[in-house]
Amino acid sequence: MNKKVVVLTSKHCWEYSMFGHPEAPFRVKDTYEYLKKKQDELGIEFVEINTEIDEDILKLTHTQELVEQVKTGRFYDPDTPALPNIFFYAKLSANIVLESLKLALEGKTTFALTRPPGHHATKSKLGGFCYFNNIACAVNWYLNKYTDNKPKVAILDIDVHHGNGTQDIFLGNESVLFISLHQAYIYPGSGLKSEKNCINFPLSSGTTDFEYLQVVNKAIEKIKEFEPNLLGISCGFDTFSGDPLANLALSQNCYYHIGRKINSLNLPTFCALEGGYSKKLPFLVEQFLKGFVENN
Repeated sequence: MNKKVVVLTSKHCWEYSMFGHPEAPFRVKDTYEYLKKKQDELGIEFVEINTEIDEDILKLTHTQELVEQVKTGRFYDPDTPALPNIFFYAKLSANIVLESLKLALEGKTTFALTRPPGHHATKSKLGGFCYFNNIACAVNWYLNKYTDNKPKVAILDIDVHHGNGTQDIFLGNESVLFISLHQAYIYPGSGLKSEKNCINFPLSSGTTDFEYLQVVNKAIEKIKEFEPNLLGISCGFDTFSGDPLANLALSQNCYYHIGRKINSLNLPTFCALEGGYSKKLPFLVEQFLKGFVENN
């Protein structure tokens, strides 16, 4: 019998958009509607989250100045626009990821189907479609709440772009291991070498399933050596061969094997959607979840 997976989401994630922007509502809407049809087959429980993260939790990760910028819309970034009500949507997305972490602590297998994404937001700067760093906000909440237990968290970032924001936030933090697999020499241009607790695996354009999964195996071994209490996945699907924003060559089936390898760690795990801009995104998420919940 396979494990159940809890998919946390909100229909509010469909409400905002900018014409021509790749980070569009279809990413969550189409994926939700497709997974809903597959709910019984995949063993999915859907949980609707419509509350925002507390600003005090945001400020465990981000500066007061960044929070105020997003709140007031007083910033300019063509990739990360000051859209109406974006403060609400960004806080909502961060809370969906936080709630997914909380359920993971209860032994649930969780996937946060949410937008905007988060892993490019640093302590003090937004960018790359990201306003607040969703996964970092959740992890910092956990680290601050359970200080007596000396918790350790591993974050595995499988988005095609380097998680520069997550690295900025956790660099040098001995309680966190950050590992990023990403295409080299594209946005944001970082992650070409490893530093302290941040291990980077820059990949060449055209990287195939076999090559990618070999690197995933290396990442899995690093996580085992770290012995974390909790695992967070920055789950990007823009490594797909048909994605319009990058040039890796992963097949649809590869995401099943990625999910299986992560599942093999047998750790409390929560996943947060980052990138993935192909119309095939619902099928990629399906394959990942199949591998993620299948019994080893």
